[in-house]
Amino acid sequence: MWKSLPLLVLATSALCADSSTPAISLEQKEEFLKTAKVKQVHGAKKGITNTVRATLSDGTLTHDASIQRIDEEKARFETPQGIELGFRDTYRFNIAAYRLGLLLGLGSMIPPSVERSYEGHKGAWTWWIENVAMDEVERLKRKANDPDKDHWGRQFLIMKVFDQLIYNIDRNQQNILYDQDWKLWMIDHTRAFRTKTDLLDPKALERCDRVLFERMKALNESDVKAAIGTWVHESEIKGLMARRDKIVAYFEKKGPSAFYDYLPKASAASSR
Repeated sequence: MWKSLPLLVLATSALCADSSTPAISLEQKEEFLKTAKVKQVHGAKKGITNTVRATLSDGTLTHDASIQRIDEEKARFETPQGIELGFRDTYRFNIAAYRLGLLLGLGSMIPPSVERSYEGHKGAWTWWIENVAMDEVERLKRKANDPDKDHWGRQFLIMKVFDQLIYNIDRNQQNILYDQDWKLWMIDHTRAFRTKTDLLDPKALERCDRVLFERMKALNESDVKAAIGTWVHESEIKGLMARRDKIVAYFEKKGPSAFYDYLPKASAASSR
């Protein structure tokens, strides 16, 4: 972010308390984040938004979480892009982005995030991503590339569409992570979900994954409200739906050449 560094600390080694974390479902990860005991707290190496890293354990599994408690609203706020009215910078949007991602089949690209209190303040407790190799800043610095450039590109395009949908004003290069298998992870959405009905940058729309497109098209306001209404305002949902309409219309007008396949069709997750 231009106001902070990313939600999750980056390093090329030992990012989680147990690098051999067994494969568990998203529901199990959510439950772990909600109930596991805090064993140790570390100061986040990056970030100035009251974020800490905690090692959690439920007696069987030990894993780290990022705890972010930023929750600010300002009627008027000056940003590098200009004056923003109705400014919000809140941990709530991390949870909303994750749960909206589930509706869109993006559960493998956005880490689980739940609401839980820490030191008397509610915040987003977010699953610490295993085996992170680098962020986008480091990738460009190293001039490193996925051996399968098409694999990388298709993930990147998904992120660009998602950011237009949620009006994410803060997708800087430190909020894009890659694990050792070149899987792209999107983190830190505390400045998304604006009320604006226009797209942030229509030129960012190039191509769209077919599964993502069909799920966006199928979204209805009541389902979105049920999934994320706890963490976003009604006006923010209406802005999201208006942007959805523009994205769908853009790709429908562009035609078959605009679509490609990356997300597995069977990977749908409910909003739970």
